[in-house]
Amino acid sequence: MSDLALAQTDAPVRRSVRSEGPVARAALIGLALLFLALVLGFPLVSVFVEALRKGWDAYHEALVEPDALAAVRLTLLVAAIAVPVNVVVGLAAAWAIAKFEFRGKALLTSLIDLPFSVSPVVSGLVYVLLFGAQGLLGPWLKAHGIEIIFALPGIVLATIFVTFPFVAREVLPVMQAQGAAEEEAALMLGASGWRTFWTITLPNVKWGVLYGVLLCNARAMGEFGAVSVVSGRIRGLTTTVPLHVEILYNEYNTVAAFAVASLLALLALITLVLKTLLEWRYADELSAGAKH
Repeated sequence: MSDLALAQTDAPVRRSVRSEGPVARAALIGLALLFLALVLGFPLVSVFVEALRKGWDAYHEALVEPDALAAVRLTLLVAAIAVPVNVVVGLAAAWAIAKFEFRGKALLTSLIDLPFSVSPVVSGLVYVLLFGAQGLLGPWLKAHGIEIIFALPGIVLATIFVTFPFVAREVLPVMQAQGAAEEEAALMLGASGWRTFWTITLPNVKWGVLYGVLLCNARAMGEFGAVSVVSGRIRGLTTTVPLHVEILYNEYNTVAAFAVASLLALLALITLVLKTLLEWRYADELSAGAKH
């Protein structure tokens, strides 16, 4: 059968798939909007409504309370450590997988997704079993005066684990789409590996890196499960913003709890806006890479 005949045969199928009536389209769009409103819109609005229920003074007081400020500082510090570490390690892992062939490549690719499949609570318990007072390395750490569990290092380690895949998984497909032709040409012309990375590889994946950093930062600042296990929830010392919200809510201080939670809601909104803007640019980079 000729290509023209095949095209004529497939045309009615394509037309039937794309010829939904206006009623069907309106129903599908309405259903999607209703779902988003129920699952995302109303809960997000209710956070701000409840946070401002007693006015701006009570809202401001909840945010400037010493324990709240300590939680915000700790959350920002943990994100400031975890995100750069994941950028460096994620870039290295993506570069190795996309540009080189080696034994164990499939295993490394699978390990990148491990934090997605393991419960954050389980990952926190693993760190307790390793570094806790009764853990595998606990006695040695205690003898040398090193604190990991119920301290900043444990919170950082748990956060790094649960947020690791975001940068690597965003950068890897871009690197694979770009191929290795440009890097090979640069190496043949005498460029070093580091110069090739900084002048060719990194500029080609910069939007993927930014996208991954955005998602990684949002998850790092909002992580609850793993951090709750390793932090000990020492108020004012090892409580991040999500943990502080839970403490306030358990104390029936709902206005303060929702006021602090509104910070995370604002972070979610900012992340959504930046994510949308980056996706437009990110899609262009993927299209350009696919043509190479």
